[in-house]
Amino acid sequence: MTVVTAAPVRRADAARNRARIVAAAREAFVEHGALASLDEIARRAGVGNATLYRNFADRQALIHQVSIAVMERIVAHAHAATAEEPDSFAAFSRFVHAAAEERIGALCPLLSDTIDLNEPELTAARAEMKQVTENLIARAQADGLLRTDVGAGDIVVAMAQLTRPLPGFGCLDLDPHVRRHLQLLLDGLRAPAPSTLPGRAATLEDLTPRV
Repeated sequence: MTVVTAAPVRRADAARNRARIVAAAREAFVEHGALASLDEIARRAGVGNATLYRNFADRQALIHQVSIAVMERIVAHAHAATAEEPDSFAAFSRFVHAAAEERIGALCPLLSDTIDLNEPELTAARAEMKQVTENLIARAQADGLLRTDVGAGDIVVAMAQLTRPLPGFGCLDLDPHVRRHLQLLLDGLRAPAPSTLPGRAATLEDLTPRV
């Protein structure tokens, strides 16, 4: 006779709690920055403070996991767009909109100010995100649909600027405007290009902090 224990159920509950904490932390960090209240994050996640600290020893550990989760979601968006959109510019556009929904402009300070960018897990996640982004761009450029004088760094800079909170505004209330201006950006990225851009295309290496 097989005896079913409660351990798998407990593990599933623990995984759900951890995922809820990470999701709630992402929202709080977008709204309030890296110093968002951990008590408020626990409340949003529907867990007690003890559960939060059992999963994440301190604020830095939570920020680290939120950063990893956001990059994993961006990679997943890229794979889904590539698999489901036969038109390469449509795939690129879908990816840009989905990545912007992650609010990378608001979350960038978490990466630059509070955690070690050379930590192996972060390095691996960043490398994968870089690869899928460059793949989408290269595919659309090879098909003659995306102007060839832009690079992945240009796209990241534009998304970061468009998704950065404006002083005096709740950034989540800007969603309709962000989508509108992203579409203006995408229309300007279509080939053939109506003008010549000054300077050179920015790469993701250009955006990597020098240590």
